[in-house]
Amino acid sequence: MAQALFGSLFGGSQPAPATPAGDSDFADFAEAAEPSPASLSTISTQPSFTGLGAQSTGSAVPWTKWYNVHERHSLSEFKQEGVILVILLGIIAIHLLGTSANRKKAKSWITATAIVLQKEFAVVGFGGRSGSATADAESEGLAKAIVSGSLELPVELIKERSLCEFSTYASGRQNVAFLDFNLALHKRYSPLSMIAEHGMSLFFSSPAPVERMEAILIPFDGREASIVPRQVPGAQEVRKDKSSYDPFVWAIVNKDTMKQLRDDRYDVSLTSTKDSAKLPNLFTVMAESAEITELLLTPELIKAIETAGDLLEHLIITDQPSDAPLKLDDTVPRKRLVLSLKVPSSGDYSSVLPILEYFIRLADILSQSAHFRPEVMRKVKVTRDNAMKQLQKVDEESKAEERALEREKFKKLKRDNELKALDAKAQKRYLEKEKEKEQRKSQKKMSQKG
Repeated sequence: MAQALFGSLFGGSQPAPATPAGDSDFADFAEAAEPSPASLSTISTQPSFTGLGAQSTGSAVPWTKWYNVHERHSLSEFKQEGVILVILLGIIAIHLLGTSANRKKAKSWITATAIVLQKEFAVVGFGGRSGSATADAESEGLAKAIVSGSLELPVELIKERSLCEFSTYASGRQNVAFLDFNLALHKRYSPLSMIAEHGMSLFFSSPAPVERMEAILIPFDGREASIVPRQVPGAQEVRKDKSSYDPFVWAIVNKDTMKQLRDDRYDVSLTSTKDSAKLPNLFTVMAESAEITELLLTPELIKAIETAGDLLEHLIITDQPSDAPLKLDDTVPRKRLVLSLKVPSSGDYSSVLPILEYFIRLADILSQSAHFRPEVMRKVKVTRDNAMKQLQKVDEESKAEERALEREKFKKLKRDNELKALDAKAQKRYLEKEKEKEQRKSQKKMSQKG
């Protein structure tokens, strides 16, 4: 009875469950339930980036192959790239259109001016002409050959120095060694550069950018024998010619650019300015002597200037350097003629062709008539000598400074060698004597000032 009471108090009345007959080590897992597969509808196929505690939405996204980009992306994701692409295409379009516009203006320029150059020179351009082009030029004129396309402009007549600079060349004429003709246009391919250049001219003293054509003619000046090769056809006749003329500086200048020209060019600064009643009010004469003006200011030149109008910037006959010389070697005379013209905005070059033609023929007038009285050339020489004396003075001062520096350098080298040859005590005495000597010199200077 006592045993029954003890069993009822401590649960001993219920029998223990029977263990399986199998392995006793897995008795605890004998009644574990079988695992069942989870439903696919409750699993989210999209990763959640809202945090560790985020709950799955359960919405499914259809699976696509890797190459179906149009199903996984849209054009709205590439807005920034689209804007950048449009800007790049705009820059490229502006560049191409500006470059094309400059080349068209250059072709129009050479179409007009090559007619005059072909009349005056035996060789025009850099590469020569083809047979068909030569026939057209001889029979119907150079202009028709250009328009017909038989004359390759970029190769034969024009050389493109840059996207806004073009040039041509001519040679083979009596009294003229060669002619360089350059064309400078606006940077239409770079609007920002154009805006910056015009802005600089508004806020600073720099001149406003203009489209300009400049011709530089180099006369033989009696040097045919040293310039023309003997093997060139007709060289013997050319080498016998005497095309020299007196050296001087003379110019016809547009008053709008006169101040800038005098500041920029050294040769023009040697002249004196005087208006002429024969010229339009827009122009003035800059000459070293009035007698030179009387010879060169012909009715044909006046008429050509009137035809050109404000397109003419300057016409200069000079033998002096355009840049201010820094030493006497820079003042060696070098005769040349310079013509500067603005490019007509309308594209009509008929108004500038007469002044260009007269400019080329000036070499003939100079070789025939530019031989002045000794009194005139003496006056011109006085002006040159005064300028050369100033240069000589500056040159002598610079040479004196160089000699002084060389002497100081030699003295220092001698002192250092003497110190190296002495021992320590002797070096100390040497330095003390040197210090005393400097003190006496300074005291002497102080007493002289007092």
